[in-house]
Amino acid sequence: MMTHAAYDCDVLVIGGGIVGLSTAYALTRTAPGTRVTVLEKEWGPARHQTGRNSGVIHSGIYYAPGSLKARYAVRGAAELVDFCVEHGIDHAVTGKLIVATGRAELPRLHALVQRGRAHGLPVRELGPAQITEYEPHARGLAAIRVGTTGVCDFTAVAVRFASEVTVSGGQIRYGAEVVAVDRRPWGVAVRTADGQVVRARVLVNCAGLHSDRVALLAGDEPGARIVPFRGEYYELARPELVRGLVYPVPDPAFPFLGVHLTRGVDGSVHVGPNAVPALAREGYDRTVVRPGELAATLAWPGSWRIARRHWRYGAGEMHRSLSKSAFTRAVRRLLPEVTEADLRPSPAGVRAQAVLRDGTLVDDFLIRDAPHTVHVLNAPSPAATASLPIGREVARRALLRARATGWTPPAVESGHCV
Repeated sequence: MMTHAAYDCDVLVIGGGIVGLSTAYALTRTAPGTRVTVLEKEWGPARHQTGRNSGVIHSGIYYAPGSLKARYAVRGAAELVDFCVEHGIDHAVTGKLIVATGRAELPRLHALVQRGRAHGLPVRELGPAQITEYEPHARGLAAIRVGTTGVCDFTAVAVRFASEVTVSGGQIRYGAEVVAVDRRPWGVAVRTADGQVVRARVLVNCAGLHSDRVALLAGDEPGARIVPFRGEYYELARPELVRGLVYPVPDPAFPFLGVHLTRGVDGSVHVGPNAVPALAREGYDRTVVRPGELAATLAWPGSWRIARRHWRYGAGEMHRSLSKSAFTRAVRRLLPEVTEADLRPSPAGVRAQAVLRDGTLVDDFLIRDAPHTVHVLNAPSPAATASLPIGREVARRALLRARATGWTPPAVESGHCV
């Protein structure tokens, strides 16, 4: 058995996005004195999913009752707003409209009303005239307004998590890409690309776009693979056309919400995203191709099964990706005044979507435990909104794993309540 001094840390977190940093933050608050280290391959936090989304604080209305997404998004939205207030982080609770533009969407819109009320959300049904009271330039047959939706600067939230972790004695190491994981009876040893080795009692995998690969490095079969989907955005040249957030009625068969309009905390309005397969896990431009990553995606049976099952949906998304006029037509269903000239290209994001072998898109957050490890295998949107409760849950599991080795948190040893 290794001695306490032989460990470099008690819990080692891989991934410096908002989920990894929230987990580290939760560890330092739940069990003060726990030695926490975060390894992030980039030279700063929130460089991928966290810093490349539309910045929406989701209400939880879309997610199935009882799911982790529903519970954590509803709870997380309120907690995130409180966190932003406490730490002076830019945010706004604007509410949003979900607008039905065709009669076939009305039953789905009504189902969302029922789901929102089941979650205890403030949901108001609107007719065409009431839509324009909230969004004068939007048009639709009917809509619902969800009052708890908002926007914030998620990168600033992640930076604040990181600051709180370091103030509490934790370490965050940037430029530390994990290339090997060696699991032993006493814990785990992780080697980074520069040859350094970090030994910990417990490993927490919050690697996002690379979470399945880290699980495989640890010797665990995740049962799913990350299939990257690029989300392309435009910025609206006339931001005065949108007061808050305007969404279409989503297709429940997919985890994507459709092209929507979001007024951010800086006053700019982003339009998008669509969802097209990316040719690299960090393929933020359609010209970025990484043959090894693409081959791994194509080798996963689930990738082909998605393509066969949803080719019509995928063809529409590809068409909107390649044709600005097609993208504009999708926007004009919600905001008829928008023209192609109003849409200026904006940086894209890539969604880390876990896909099962049978081609099922994993719809809920997916967290799995293994000896000395906790893997967060699916945490796309609304993970940023839900980051505080996700972080607490992952931290709870990590501490249970650590205690199973006979370890006691320092705060317990000194008589403090944990």
